Amino acid sequence: MYKKIEQLKTQTKLNTIGKEKMFKTNLADFEKWNPRARLFSLIQVKPGEEVDYHMHVGEGEAFFFLSGKGIYNDNGIEVEIEPGMVTFTPSGEGHSVKNIGDTNLTFIALIVTD
Repeated sequence: MYKKIEQLKTQTKLNTIGKEKMFKTNLADFEKWNPRARLFSLIQVKPGEEVDYHMHVGEGEAFFFLSGKGIYNDNGIEVEIEPGMVTFTPSGEGHSVKNIGDTNLTFIALIVTD
């Protein structure tokens, strides 16, 4: 099975004042996808925007950063991220990421249930 990125579904997320915040392209848009991989997406966060802090329960999430510059919050510990970095948040822990650059912060996100 294969698809071109143009064939995949992309959602636009808005911030609290109704402006575009991020784009999420579902890379798991296949009929026979394993349901344990709850999310497999290409995420593009606009400059100055962020993925809000959230906890994971019964699942873990990994990010692989492709382009841009950001601050990653790993349970209250902030670290500057750059392309080529990988993060992982296991069940019971939380994270967020903010775009601090002038271009989109682009990464792949994968959530797998326990």
